[in-house]
Amino acid sequence: MTLKPEADMDFPERFSNLPAYAFPRLRALLDGHAPGGEEILMTIGEPRHPFPDWVGEELAKHAAGFGKYPPNPGAPELLTAISGWIARRYGVTRDAETEIMALNGTREGLFNSLIALCPEEKRGKRPVVLIPNPFYQVYAVAALAIGAEPVFVPAPAESGYLPDFSALSSETLSRTAVAYICSPSNPQGAVASTDYWRDLFALAERYDFRVFADECYSEIYRDTPPPGSLEVIAATGTDPERLLAFHSLSKRSNVPGLRSGFVAGGSASIARLNQLRAYAGAPLPLPLQHVAARLWGDEDHVIANRALYAEKYALADEIFAGLDGYTSPQAGFFLWLPVEDGEVAAVRLWTETGVKVLPGAYLGRDGTDGNPGDGFIRVALVAPKDDTQRGLIQLRDCLYGAR
Repeated sequence: MTLKPEADMDFPERFSNLPAYAFPRLRALLDGHAPGGEEILMTIGEPRHPFPDWVGEELAKHAAGFGKYPPNPGAPELLTAISGWIARRYGVTRDAETEIMALNGTREGLFNSLIALCPEEKRGKRPVVLIPNPFYQVYAVAALAIGAEPVFVPAPAESGYLPDFSALSSETLSRTAVAYICSPSNPQGAVASTDYWRDLFALAERYDFRVFADECYSEIYRDTPPPGSLEVIAATGTDPERLLAFHSLSKRSNVPGLRSGFVAGGSASIARLNQLRAYAGAPLPLPLQHVAARLWGDEDHVIANRALYAEKYALADEIFAGLDGYTSPQAGFFLWLPVEDGEVAAVRLWTETGVKVLPGAYLGRDGTDGNPGDGFIRVALVAPKDDTQRGLIQLRDCLYGAR
């Protein structure tokens, strides 16, 4: 038997409706065009602020750990550091041994948790997985991988750029097994309020589904820390098994290459995740876990990081002041800017200035009211301040006219 080249291989039938991933689509859109100036990359959410100087020293100090298999749930030192951070940040206690699992990148947890916890049927029917639209692509792939029905819930300006799950039909909600929610949201930078979380948990209790809370941008915000799912579920007395909360060091500490995050939830849920990982997971190497433990224990570098983003929030607000449809992000590091056509805008911006952005439609999915990403571009504020300022001014002058 001769295998096809990877690019030509067919996915199983259940992946037939899977849209192409955003960044290959962007390459196909732009690669045939020369940049119109010095390239400024504002597409991918890869933090470019410095991480603490001591990261390399900590890694070298524990390098001998590469010679050992790491413990499946995470090293005790790391789990204790995470538990301590949760207590400081949210004022709640999560048992380090039974209610937290270290992740080899949060994407691992967002995908595998659905495999471990989504039932094959709900009320005798195919289960539904609710996904905000626009969305992080792994949510949809995870749903399709287990044979669930992904239902894409629009998150437009009218609902504060957050999905209104309560607007769904009772039939859909009765089949719902899991609802993904991202707060602060990617790409719009919207923050779920305490009331939003309360209402979501009440809905989950009423219709018996779990909430998977992707809170990887929780530490990048303006003035007030975003409310967290862990603190709200504790305050409401909701069954902790209703929630899995996902956090990451990638954005918080500017170490996306460390591939370190965690999931926190009820002990039964975490036990099932650990059981799956025993067969199909890849724990983080011990030296990296030691680095992660120290990062979770240090807030100074996080405060400094947040200050750098605050400067860029202020730049964006000044540069786009008066722009019809501009919404200043509450948190995160993306702008969600209105345009007539995202692809046309991205090509024009690239060919006239060299600034590269992502069409919003690449992050969304067509629904009854169209693709909520149509008419937007996503702009990442991850570059140094001077590059960000130059890129935003060129973007404004190119797409909206000089001001």
